[in-house]
Amino acid sequence: AIQDVVWAANGQELYFTAPDSRETITKQRKRVKDDLIRFEGDIAQEHLWRMPIDGSADPVRLTSGDFSVQAVSVHPGGAILTARVPDPLLDNIPHSELWLINPESGTERRLTNNDYIESTPKLSPNGQMVAYTARVIKGGGGIDVAAGDWYYNAKLFVKDLSADASPRLITPDFAGNIVDIHWSADGQQIFVLAEIGLRVQLFSVDRSTGTVTQMTFGDHDLRDWAYAPETGEHVFVRATTDNPSEVALLDGSDMRLMTDIHVDLANDFIIPHVEDVRWTGRDGVDVEGLLTFPVNFRSGTAYPLVVQTHGGPAAADHFGNWSWGRYSQVLAAKGYFVLQVNYRGSTGYGDAFLRDMVGGYFREAHHDVLLGIDALVGRGLVDPNRLIKMGWSAGGHMTNKLITVTDRFAAASSGAGAANWISMYGQTDIRFLRATWFGGTPWQDNAPINVFWEHSPLREVHKATTPTLLLVGAEDKRVPPPQSVEMFRALKANGVKTALYMAPGEGHGWRKLSHRLFKANVELEWFAEHALGTGYRWEQPPGLKKANDDSPESDDSPLERSTVDH
Repeated sequence: AIQDVVWAANGQELYFTAPDSRETITKQRKRVKDDLIRFEGDIAQEHLWRMPIDGSADPVRLTSGDFSVQAVSVHPGGAILTARVPDPLLDNIPHSELWLINPESGTERRLTNNDYIESTPKLSPNGQMVAYTARVIKGGGGIDVAAGDWYYNAKLFVKDLSADASPRLITPDFAGNIVDIHWSADGQQIFVLAEIGLRVQLFSVDRSTGTVTQMTFGDHDLRDWAYAPETGEHVFVRATTDNPSEVALLDGSDMRLMTDIHVDLANDFIIPHVEDVRWTGRDGVDVEGLLTFPVNFRSGTAYPLVVQTHGGPAAADHFGNWSWGRYSQVLAAKGYFVLQVNYRGSTGYGDAFLRDMVGGYFREAHHDVLLGIDALVGRGLVDPNRLIKMGWSAGGHMTNKLITVTDRFAAASSGAGAANWISMYGQTDIRFLRATWFGGTPWQDNAPINVFWEHSPLREVHKATTPTLLLVGAEDKRVPPPQSVEMFRALKANGVKTALYMAPGEGHGWRKLSHRLFKANVELEWFAEHALGTGYRWEQPPGLKKANDDSPESDDSPLERSTVDH
């Protein structure tokens, strides 16, 4: 499986990483009927390759050894900057280190030796400095390499390669979360793409002074960014509330669309209105979110509300959020308000906002969500008797928590949500973040078990009354199925209406189209039944729908009643 593809400076070659082949080992084991699963002990390391784009030669392997290459940046001079980890297991990424490779001579040089993650590494134009982002700082602007606590917004660092100098933190006070970087042609500026509240914007950072200058403006999400230093042009995929994606070019201060893939979307569909909303948390901190209005909204009418919370939780919702799993536009078409909350623990609001979860996960985050609902009810927009909660991953954690602390929700859907932080720690494939939340591990001496349990939704599940749908991938390693099973067992034992669906072959994010359609259908039916008291006709797959065009409509669709058993 080819991944991490990057261009060579000459435009005639590609670099990529790929896992080592296991074909020989697989055949040997099959021959002796060895079908045992070697849990986290049968790993294919990922290495760096180069190949000409015209297919004139076979790919050439550039690295080998008992490690994996997980980030690649190719310098115009030919040097290759890589990040190496012990293996591809996610829990080992804090042990990544930067290495510089000269592909012509075959020499390699290690650049870093620390206990934090260097992301988006890039060599300066003169090849004498490396810039990267990391989520680790401490008071006074230094670098904290001690406790493995990287629960900060990603900030910009520069390291001089000509001397044994420590990396220098360039953006200590920047409130945004940097997601990618590029050097300017003269090496004096470093461009950064960053989450800042509900938006993603491009900034320029002076390498010497750390002065940050905003370069783009508007209610949008920018991603898949490329920069051409020889022309000074930036290219992005730009998403807005009325257009899910177009390629946009920034030349100076002028941003213009280079594609028109979705520009006619509004001619075919009613695009719901979306605006930012703000309210105050319990401690006076400003909290914000995105509010999608029902189609054909009429002032003076109180509508049902679907509250969505993003995954991560170190992430954020932005303008231009078009997601199959959230389908807020579909919900708006069915008469719902949709509130997407950037609760405490979200990125792009400064470190204090993000680090509210350090020392205990559910401190202010769930209160931020409830107060956002109160703000909308207070404006007369939302019917307090028709509230719905949904979310996936960290959004599922939030759903599980909220139904145990309030009976305000008429219906809920928890996707891949954690129920018991103690058992979750031993089940998940990524643990170092969770140790930061709870102050240690469950199996260390004097383990903070009380903190793990205090913040577990299961602790107060006896208070839950909300009809709750549970969804999870059967192969999910991030929030494994036993978490949903624990929640299901508890709700069902306490007489709460619930249903649990596991998608076979799916990991943490569902990929199969039929599974994605099932998720939307079963949620919409659940919401209609328990929050609205109405029925719902399942959307059919396009092929099946076409085949049934000449058939009389039935309230019991083949997809619906053959697969759903509440």
